[in-house]
Amino acid sequence: MKRLGEIVAALESGELSLEDSLRMFEEGVALSRGAQSRLDGVERRIEELLSVDDAGNPRSQPLAER
Repeated sequence: MKRLGEIVAALESGELSLEDSLRMFEEGVALSRGAQSRLDGVERRIEELLSVDDAGNPRSQPLAER
């Protein structure tokens, strides 16, 4: 997240060449996609931890299955 902030600040400054801007934009997109992927995984895990069956019992799985 820190690096994404640095990239945004650099791009917003308007002081980069077109080539440097493109390079930084590509890096930012890759970082953003990686962060989104990690967030999606955490969200799925939280949903698993909070899920219940039809009877209201918590659902669980052994750690090896995750």
